[in-house]
Order: sequence, then C-alpha cells, then structure tokens
Amino acid sequence: MAGRTPTFPCRNGKAFHAELKAEVEAYFAERRMSPKGGLPMLVKTALLLLLTFGPYTLIVTQAVPPAAMLGLAALVGLGVAGIGFAVAHDAIHGSYSEDPRVNRLIGASMDLIGGSSYLWQITHNVIHHTYTNIHGTDEDLAVSPLLRLSPHAPRHGFHRFQHWYALGLYGMTTLFWVFVKDYKYLFAKDLGPYENKRHAPADVLGLVAGKLVYYGWSVVVPFVVLDLAWWQIAGGILLAHVVAGVTLGIVFQLAHVVELTAHPEPDDQMAMPESWVVHELDTTANFAPTNRLLSWYVGGLNFQVEHHLFPKVCSRHYPALSKIVARLAAKHGMPYHVHPTFWGAVGSHLRTLKAYGAGLPVETPGTTEVLAPA
Repeated sequence: MAGRTPTFPCRNGKAFHAELKAEVEAYFAERRMSPKGGLPMLVKTALLLLLTFGPYTLIVTQAVPPAAMLGLAALVGLGVAGIGFAVAHDAIHGSYSEDPRVNRLIGASMDLIGGSSYLWQITHNVIHHTYTNIHGTDEDLAVSPLLRLSPHAPRHGFHRFQHWYALGLYGMTTLFWVFVKDYKYLFAKDLGPYENKRHAPADVLGLVAGKLVYYGWSVVVPFVVLDLAWWQIAGGILLAHVVAGVTLGIVFQLAHVVELTAHPEPDDQMAMPESWVVHELDTTANFAPTNRLLSWYVGGLNFQVEHHLFPKVCSRHYPALSKIVARLAAKHGMPYHVHPTFWGAVGSHLRTLKAYGAGLPVETPGTTEVLAPA
C-alpha cells in the first residue's frame, strides 16, 4: 500500500460493530448452521449454468430458427449475469464453501464468463470493499469518463445528459470488461491504492487461459459452426452482451450511486472522517429487500449493507441477517439505507446521475426505510 492510501483512524461505531458481530455469530451457533453456502448454492449454480449453456447449446446446434436464437441469446446474457452475481461473486469472496479449494474452483466461473477471478479479487474484494465510494481509490467509480459517478469527479458538459445515456453505456459493460478492462488493469502501473502493482506469472497465465476459453465458446464456436451470415452471429453475441451488461451495470450501481449514500473524502493526511464500519453504512444502500426472486438471482446483492459488513458470509443468509443489522443500527444511531423497491432504486440512481451531471447536490427525499426486526 502506498502513502496516498486512505486510512480509517476514527473509532466511532465500535460498540455497534462488536454487538453486531456477536449477534451474527450467535445466530449461526444457535442454529448449528454454517455461514457458507451449502446445498442451496449448489442448486443455484446448476440452474444458472443451465440458464446460460442450455440456450447456448440450442443455438450452436441450430436446433431452433434464427429468430428464436435471438431470444436464446438474451437468455444467455441473463445467465452470464446471474453466474457473476450469484455464483462467482460468493466464491471469490470465500463465502460459497468452507473448503478453499471449492471456492477457487467455483470462482473460476468468473473466468468462464469472460472476467478475471484474479483481478476481481483485487479490484472488488480488496479495493472496492475497503475504500467504498472514495473517489480516486474505489475503481467502481471510474468505469468510464463518460459517467460522473462521484460528486468529486471531474465534470464535463456532456455529463448533463448522463442520466439519459447511462443505461446504453451499461449495455457495453461486459464487452468492455472481457475485451478491454481486465487488460487495462493488468498493465496499469497504479491500481486503486496500489502503486507499481506487479502480478505473478502464474496469475497472468491464469488470466490469459481463462480469456482464451471464454473467447473460444462465446465467439469462435458460433462463427465456426453456425450456418448464418456473420452479421447475424455478431448481432446475437452483441445482444447477449447488452442484456448481461445492463443487468450487471444497473444492479451494481444501485448499491452505492443512489440518493442517501455518501461519497466522503480523506483529509490532507489521508484519514477518513469515520471508522470503516460507519463508512460502509454511510456509503451503501440495500434495495428491494422483500423481492425473493430478485434476491435469489442477484446473489443477495440487494442486501449490499450486509454484504459489505459480512463479505465472507454466503449471500443466502443476508435476508435473515438484515433484521439483526437494521435493529442494531437503530439502537446505536447508525445509518441504514434501504430503497424498498427495485424500480424505486433505479429512479434514485437516475436522479443521482442527473444531479452529479449538473453539478448539483443530491437530494435525499426520505427513501430510507429500516426493516422491522423479526
């Protein structure tokens, strides 16, 4: 870590954090339950792999007419996003299984869908989870110069329209990720708080191998086996990316770039104004907590507060843990941000983009909701 790395010397929220950890540990101990995934995660993994590669198989075997292939390509996109949300994400955090070998194996599903499990562990697990919403450090705020996702980022005239074109850019998320972003991060001299970041040859080789596997099944095979015009094949591939990109892009943004969430800055000594735990509560929001299907599909990422506080606990436990977190947050006077519905959170995100694009403060129209304790 370099000297420009933000630090969290403040100790406020210590009593809240201690009581919260004790209650969560007691929750699992009393039920003799593992905080990891278990059988429900295996079932989910199988279903999401089927959602992805079932339609893919029908496409490459030309078992359906070309028009139907477009619908199947969209399903492939949904499956790819689901694997990223609900399978790879848990595994790379080490919350899928008690066995690290299983986590590594399942985490490789990120490479299977075109990302890099190695770089994700750095940019997401370490950088984003430690320095959430800190401009200049959190890489999730720097997805494109066309988007101003922080009130501290440089503002240009075209940002005034970003709430209109953002969803279109999100549609390019996976295309940029699998063909550009990972290589950009791999060759970057500085990455978040890291300076002169070096990568072990084995990690580089693993990244390249994963990319070749992904390019093989997603691009090479369709062009080799399908008896279609090149533009039809390219259109199907593009559609799958757009569906996956919009789905991934919007869900990840709803956790941090919405009304209520803060974007604090360090002082001249790189010290943040709050402790790490309070910082995570300030900068993070849940959404649609009662939507069970959404929770299943996005791997509990709609319970982002719980995920940031307990990243090594499997996402399937977050709905239950949210009752504990909300109750103790209220008891200790800690912030706990929730947008009750998915579309309400989307609206909040677009309003935030509009405000940041215009250089205006973000309004907070009372969308905080505390879940009732069980």
